[in-house]
Amino acid sequence: MIVAGIDLGAKNVHVVLVEGARVIGRTAVASGFHPEEAAEQGLAKTLAVAGLDRQVVAAIGATGAGRKALSFADVQPTEVAADGRGAAALAPGARTVVDVGADEARAIRLNAAGKVTDFAVNEKCAAGAGSFVEAMSRALDLSLEDFSRVSLESTQAIPMNAQCTVFAESEVVSLIHANTPPADIARAVHDAMAARVSALVRRLGVEEPVVLGGGVALNVGFVKALAEALGGVEVEVLSEPAYLGAYGAALLAAEACGS
Repeated sequence: MIVAGIDLGAKNVHVVLVEGARVIGRTAVASGFHPEEAAEQGLAKTLAVAGLDRQVVAAIGATGAGRKALSFADVQPTEVAADGRGAAALAPGARTVVDVGADEARAIRLNAAGKVTDFAVNEKCAAGAGSFVEAMSRALDLSLEDFSRVSLESTQAIPMNAQCTVFAESEVVSLIHANTPPADIARAVHDAMAARVSALVRRLGVEEPVVLGGGVALNVGFVKALAEALGGVEVEVLSEPAYLGAYGAALLAAEACGS
């Protein structure tokens, strides 16, 4: 049986096609102002990539901030439920799941059976999400990839005191004017973001193994900063981390169909 999972985020819509537990197609498109249209576009594009027709899709699971807008979805699990299900399948035995996307960060506790037992969400402060890094990279006139990489070359830790993106950007500009090396500024940004995300995890209690999903998991500077903020624990980046929620939604859709 083939099912689809759609994660409608604030910035991007991620779509996966799953057969059994295997991903047979994946695509990301911009969310835009019409999430249902973007989801339709993403699903059609993913089916085309996989060489399949819409009729073969037995069920569709939708998650993410825009999931309620998807009228054709069979199930609409919360982001926490989708992340937990996806992480349990991708990393059996994981006990702590962290998902950092463009607009929010989540920490989730799983029990030995892979079921969600607790969670914490940072949804009010962009300084704990991917949009924060994007804004700071623009201030340094660096691509996200370069911003991530250059932070690993830092030789000193610089505290960043600002508590929101607007004030943090002003602080970055001040550091630039003070001729602070870009590597140290990038590290300060990642450290500030990791401090906020690690605070979510500590609310639940840090229990290993710790796995990381969401688009920000591709940022090596943030991954390093998060591991340090959690006391040096190993943080495993999940396969295709940006598709964690979509994958979990697809698995939950399959389960709803009795597969």
